[in-house]
Amino acid sequence: MAEALESKSPQSQLRALNAALTDGRFVSVRKMLHELPASDVALILESSPTKTRDELWELIDGDFHGDILEELSEDVRNGIISKMVPEKVVDALEEMDTDDLAETLSSLPEEVLQGILESMDAQDRVRAEQAMSYGEETAGFIMNTDTITLRPDVTVDVVLRYLRLKGDLPENTDTFYVVNRTDNLVGLVPVARLLTADPDDTVSEVMDDDPEAIPVNMPDDEVASLFERYNWLSAPVIDDKQRLVGRITIDDVVDIIREDAEHSMMSMAGLDDEEDTFAPVWQSTQRRSVWLAVNLVTALMAAAVSDLFEDTLSEMAVLAILNTIVPSMGGVAGNQTLTLVIRGMALGHVNGSNARWLVSKELAIGLLNGVIWAALIATVIGLWKQDLMLGVVIAFAMMVNLIAAALSGATLPMIMKRLKIDPALAGSVILTTITDVVGIFAFLGTATLLLT
Repeated sequence: MAEALESKSPQSQLRALNAALTDGRFVSVRKMLHELPASDVALILESSPTKTRDELWELIDGDFHGDILEELSEDVRNGIISKMVPEKVVDALEEMDTDDLAETLSSLPEEVLQGILESMDAQDRVRAEQAMSYGEETAGFIMNTDTITLRPDVTVDVVLRYLRLKGDLPENTDTFYVVNRTDNLVGLVPVARLLTADPDDTVSEVMDDDPEAIPVNMPDDEVASLFERYNWLSAPVIDDKQRLVGRITIDDVVDIIREDAEHSMMSMAGLDDEEDTFAPVWQSTQRRSVWLAVNLVTALMAAAVSDLFEDTLSEMAVLAILNTIVPSMGGVAGNQTLTLVIRGMALGHVNGSNARWLVSKELAIGLLNGVIWAALIATVIGLWKQDLMLGVVIAFAMMVNLIAAALSGATLPMIMKRLKIDPALAGSVILTTITDVVGIFAFLGTATLLLT
């Protein structure tokens, strides 16, 4: 079994495709690509350099383009679409679910988007514009409109006969939604209950008449929290007039959770969570330069603080040796608090009612850590340099910086959220600047007062 799984792994498939491409066996490559699921083809494309990716895409039958585009990351998908003729893109998008269509189109550059919209017929253009009419990262943006609705006054037998005539059901259908004549949501019926109900019962007799629905403008992270809390497989989406407009399924929520996790991880490094690993050198360089420039500015700020104490440093070279210890400890402690608070905010644990208590707790931890590590560093430096006063100086600076780190780590995410700034993206940079500046100033300033 292990060998069988290994032979089907994306890595082995990619090696086989690359070997076939190198040998010029394009017919074999085409055959291999068409035998793979769309998700595997997407992974192979994302794992290939740009030139190889373009060659593989040309060998994929246009009938499968839409399925594969759905699975690609934003950066890779945009790169491929930008090289396609608008009419070919329209053909690929035609069968997409509403949520995938909205995500695909909304991420495109404006000039590319307009070209695609102009190539669509009137019906498809209305569908596309409707899909993008809801704000990104909202329930409306990620919902599907492929719902099956029932009327409360029809019998179960009529519904079952209708479903037999219809044939296929939308993917991940576990519930049917009951609406009145104005499309207001009045109830829901699980599929299992409908199949086991008395055929003569009406839908109103077997439905749950107090359905939990998601407002169309609810942020998608709150949607994910509700699915996690209540173990939903799907949920109806309603507008401000209580009308059913779509549904969200668990596969959509899994995508949200994955994207949020990638966003947090990549943002800590100042990178876009959808960045193409194999993007061209110049494109990647441009994107990374932004945060490298920000980091350079913050490093210069810390250096400027050290420059204030140039005379002290020239008199006591040992201070230059020890000058990195305090900022480093503050940075680590502050990032621990920052990460904890950002996670708590993402899970909905941190709010206005408990924020003050949380800040007090983190300050207490900062104070206790300050006492513990200040005592330890004072002992180490006192014995190492045979200078008790130097140990006292670095211990005091350590305590000050650990308290400042705890306060900054706990409050920065809340302040940034109020300012509509992503804490995961900029929090670490700001925190590091604070702990560097406070640590250097506390250490060198105290040394200047007590040792010179």
